[in-house]
Amino acid sequence: MPLVSSTYKPPFIFRNGFVSTVYSGLARKVHGVNQERERITLSDGDFLDLDWSYTKDATNKLIILLHGLEGDAQRPYMLGATKVFIDNNFDVVCVNFRSCSGEDNLKFRSYHSGVTEDLEDVINHVIATKQYSEIYLKGFSLGGNVTLKYLGEERSIPSQIKAAVAISVPCSLYGSCIELHKFHNVLYHNRFKKHLVEKLKQKHNRFPERIGDAEIKSIKTLKDFDDVYTSKAHGFKDALDYYEKNSSLQFLNNISIPTLVINAINDSFLSSECYPIEEAKANPNLYLEMPKYGGHVGFVTRGNVYYNEKRALEFLIEKD
Repeated sequence: MPLVSSTYKPPFIFRNGFVSTVYSGLARKVHGVNQERERITLSDGDFLDLDWSYTKDATNKLIILLHGLEGDAQRPYMLGATKVFIDNNFDVVCVNFRSCSGEDNLKFRSYHSGVTEDLEDVINHVIATKQYSEIYLKGFSLGGNVTLKYLGEERSIPSQIKAAVAISVPCSLYGSCIELHKFHNVLYHNRFKKHLVEKLKQKHNRFPERIGDAEIKSIKTLKDFDDVYTSKAHGFKDALDYYEKNSSLQFLNNISIPTLVINAINDSFLSSECYPIEEAKANPNLYLEMPKYGGHVGFVTRGNVYYNEKRALEFLIEKD
């Protein structure tokens, strides 16, 4: 599919990727969203918390939202998307990945950039317990990679899944890893690492035989974290093996439903490999939009309805 031209023109200050990223993540406020929590049991006996929001009128449409690294269902980008969709006759379910709902999960394993089996469990649960004839997916960052990988893996996609949108996606996990370790991303890198290591200390308290103090103290970078914990806890040889097997880039050619990827050119988290231009040209179901601005999950506009939220709604209605 030819590349999609972008019409995004942010206010001048938000043309700076750092400003748009930080403002959107830390300063934005979204009010008026009600959420009802449901806990489901996963295939391996662990649990996942889902936060539901419902439109005023009965609807047959549902969108499933997936957050990014160390996010949750209450992050501004999740609430912003929820508000836009419930205002346009979609029900919304925000998925909190394992350990991200305010309570540690039961297993030593947690979540990662390619944990599509948990998304599959969520979708199967929704189909088994609800009556939605149209289900859509929208993932942010890590959640976007999960979304794209799920759609491109060798599985039968339920007929209820009609279309998807992925925002600020690290399609090449190794490429994104390299970018996050560069000096200009040091604030983001250290913030992510701090949160992840704090969670790992909780795992150590519950599973001292699986992870030791010395291993935790050895973690100086995000890649170290993936070498010490992510890869080992989830069945991969090391961080590089984890990145290679879970990058969505290799699965894009197999996507068979309309899917929009929006990756800003000035997203400091993304390497050149994270812009799947050739894959989009080769797959009629894959739409790639690369706005000049937007940072990482930024896309600020006046009125507090962000550009990516408007585009996602337009795209899903158009492909309905």
